[in-house]
Amino acid sequence: MASLIENLMDTLNRESEEYEALVELSKKKTPVVIRGDLEGLQAITDEEQLAAARINHIENERRNVMKEIAGVLNTDVEALKLADMVRVLDRRPVERAQMEACQNRLKTAVYQMKQINEHNLELIERALEIAQFELNLYQATKSAPETANYNRDAYSDGMVMGSLRGGFDAKQ
Repeated sequence: MASLIENLMDTLNRESEEYEALVELSKKKTPVVIRGDLEGLQAITDEEQLAAARINHIENERRNVMKEIAGVLNTDVEALKLADMVRVLDRRPVERAQMEACQNRLKTAVYQMKQINEHNLELIERALEIAQFELNLYQATKSAPETANYNRDAYSDGMVMGSLRGGFDAKQ
């Protein structure tokens, strides 16, 4: 059982390290989103995908260790939580403290990840709103009514209100 506990703590520490690396990547993402740097955002997203794959692999290892521990304890693996593991180690204060430290480190990393992701999501939503507003504004200037300006020959000069010459024309 002791080696299973050590394996679990090792797995939790590796998982925490990956989440902490992911937190750092997400922190790098915030200024990239603010700048609107799509290439930088793509590079960070690619790194995040790799980190997520590593986390997924470690998570599978953790599940396997938890299955083995559940078998030894004769409990359902789905009902076995890290808090239960801490209670199992009541008679071993050193290992219990180590397990609590692993649990707290993982909780902290996941919480930070959640907070940063929510912040980045909000920034991305704001950027999309601004882009949509600018697009709507541009389309509105293209569909503005013609002015009542006439040239010397008494013909309408065809000017559109708010129209800017040399604007982007997707038809060209």
